[in-house]
Amino acid sequence: MRSRHAIAGAWIALTVIAGVPHAHAQSPSGAPVIDAPQSTHRAADTLEHTPALVGAQDAASSASAESAGSAAQNTAPPPAVAAPPRASSVASVSGVATPEPPSDLYGALYRDVELAHLFPDSKTFADMIPDQPPARIVRLYHAQRAVRGFDLRRFVDAHFTLPPRPPAHASVVANASVSDHIRTLWQVLKRDPDRNTSPWSSLLALPNPYIVPGDRFDEIYYWDSYFIMLGLEQDDQHALARAELDNFAALIDRYGHIPNGNRSYYLSRSQPPFFAAMVALIADRDGDQAYVRYLPELEREYAYWMQGADTLKPGHATRHVVRLADGTVLNRYWDARDVPRDESYREDVLTARSMPQRASADLWRNLRAGGESGWDFSSRWFADGKTLATIEVTSLIPIDLNTLMFNLERTLAIAHHARGDAKLARQYQERADARADAIRRVLWDPDLHAFGDDDFVARSLTHRLSAATVYPLYFGVATRDEARDIAQTIERKLLQPGGIATTTVQSGQQWDMPNGWAPLEYLAVIGLRRYGYDDLAKTIAMRWIATNLDFYARTGKLVEKYDIESGKAASGGEYALQEGFGWTNGVLATLLALYPDAAKIAQPAARTASPNATSLPIGASSTSTH
Repeated sequence: MRSRHAIAGAWIALTVIAGVPHAHAQSPSGAPVIDAPQSTHRAADTLEHTPALVGAQDAASSASAESAGSAAQNTAPPPAVAAPPRASSVASVSGVATPEPPSDLYGALYRDVELAHLFPDSKTFADMIPDQPPARIVRLYHAQRAVRGFDLRRFVDAHFTLPPRPPAHASVVANASVSDHIRTLWQVLKRDPDRNTSPWSSLLALPNPYIVPGDRFDEIYYWDSYFIMLGLEQDDQHALARAELDNFAALIDRYGHIPNGNRSYYLSRSQPPFFAAMVALIADRDGDQAYVRYLPELEREYAYWMQGADTLKPGHATRHVVRLADGTVLNRYWDARDVPRDESYREDVLTARSMPQRASADLWRNLRAGGESGWDFSSRWFADGKTLATIEVTSLIPIDLNTLMFNLERTLAIAHHARGDAKLARQYQERADARADAIRRVLWDPDLHAFGDDDFVARSLTHRLSAATVYPLYFGVATRDEARDIAQTIERKLLQPGGIATTTVQSGQQWDMPNGWAPLEYLAVIGLRRYGYDDLAKTIAMRWIATNLDFYARTGKLVEKYDIESGKAASGGEYALQEGFGWTNGVLATLLALYPDAAKIAQPAARTASPNATSLPIGASSTSTH
């Protein structure tokens, strides 16, 4: 393995070339590699928030208004929201109609199968392949279901089959070192180009090989893939890493954005926009021409996330964009549909039934937006801090998303500079600078001494500490003073025996205490190193590596998430713990290269009850998708 790529795409030196910051890999050793901006966030006693946004009904929702949660918790009027068409009715960039999700294709049949709970996992039926055109199956269903003795399970078995999958871990060698295990798993998790996909399958065909996370997640996922690509680069799988990026470029060219995953039911939303970071990762090896090569897709990615911004009035929101009363434009998570998710249909229906006083369409759109966030689900999104049915994602301006948008704007500046267009490069850099300033003004929480999320309807920060505060460290948005405060907050409130906690709240949701996730551990380690907090970064890395190695030594497996208090398998969510596991493998391979002695000396820290956790009653349901 080459240590050169241990943190490729993460260390971004702001070297000014004709006034444009240029991104390139740097050595992880030594002092911080940037001149951090001066602190511009507002003092606690002068912190200003936007006035309540102008209210209007969302015409796309059957009965719901866009709000920060249930109406009982928020009295501010909702923002005006333009009504986007449902995903199934939108033409793709290529001019081909966007595939409809199974729930639309099968209607009552889909609803009946999911609510009958024929399969333990709602995603199973969403992924099944029909034996004939869906319209014909629907006609058969309506004709047969009224007949005495009709058996729904037999009907499904007669007309649908499970997609073929390679045997799980068929070629994994027993007792292999963890590094050898990861290298073997790349081939186990690799899928060939989708050349023989059924025209009626929910799978969206990809032109190149790709890596799936593992287990139930047998398709590509957007933000997972950045951390997978880090591991592929580390293990000399550069062609496969580039194939991953080319697949995402193909999805942008076809649909105008990168969906949550390559399934028709994921097309109405995206995931945290790491495409620009992926391009930077490939450019680290291929040079600046990689920026030029993927410039058209970078532009389309940006257009998707900023759609509607140019005509949006102050105090209004539409799709992914929010314009605050002072004219500041920031982003939020969103989904174009307001119905139950195909992959979690039954769970979403039950969640709506648990809070009948809330409009179901509003709840379902927020659950879907939670899926786009990647943090599905977390107390971070809940109006009451503990109950899934109070989820309010679309009323929040998240720190992680807006930092990623800063990076996208900065990458567009770099790409246009590489192409020789100084004017556009300067314009995008100005947008990036303006967003960085807005992040520090709007999303810095002086009470938490960390970055957080802003509820733009309630006109208040949410004051919920989460590991998302590391994003401005990773991408260089934080000032040195903010970085110091964040480092202290992490050490005092998030650091655990097995890594850093996702939040300090124990809600039963998978993106909460006591779970730790590879992407957040990695972003924290590299972000802290960037600002010179090498000791804390190493502590987090060594503890996370030890958690992974200890679990692997006991089980022979690498899994999706870990309990960082006990070192055991993590819990929470609507599905069983998944093994494989794409981003866990990628991050572990990268951190082992960055800390080569860790495999020899890392030992699990003493496991004790953490003082940094807030216990809450665990709800009856805990639903999530990847």
